[in-house]
Amino acid sequence: MGEVVEIDGVLLTPLRIISVRDGDVLHGMKRNELGYCGFGEAYFSKIQSGLIKGWKRHREMTLNLIVPSGAIRFVIYDDRPDSSTNGGYCSVILSNGNYQRLTVPPLVWLGFQGIHGGESMLLNIASIPHDPGEVEKREIHEIKFNWESSK
Repeated sequence: MGEVVEIDGVLLTPLRIISVRDGDVLHGMKRNELGYCGFGEAYFSKIQSGLIKGWKRHREMTLNLIVPSGAIRFVIYDDRPDSSTNGGYCSVILSNGNYQRLTVPPLVWLGFQGIHGGESMLLNIASIPHDPGEVEKREIHEIKFNWESSK
């Protein structure tokens, strides 16, 4: 089951970590789970502690973000004119200790920051293959969010 967070259409779904003597198994996603909108591609992205990547907004892609290593703060900003959460922000930290899947629908802005002592890694299970023509980008200062006070 998924939990709706403060932004319309954003879900936070707890995931299982299965302890195995030879190494844990970290669940990702099943096609019958809330948040699954088809499969386009899966990719990993790394980020160093303190660095911020963003802002991006996908026109078509649904993101399913999982952090299997390290800790990452995700910030979502909703400027969709017809959304009940227009003008709202959502911030969530994902890590091995808070092992969940963050589902981000199209048309909301996403930024993220490495907050682990070294390198963190995320997995995105994307609904469509990467298409540079369906994504918009803004510089980090173009959407106002105080990354320092949110630590």
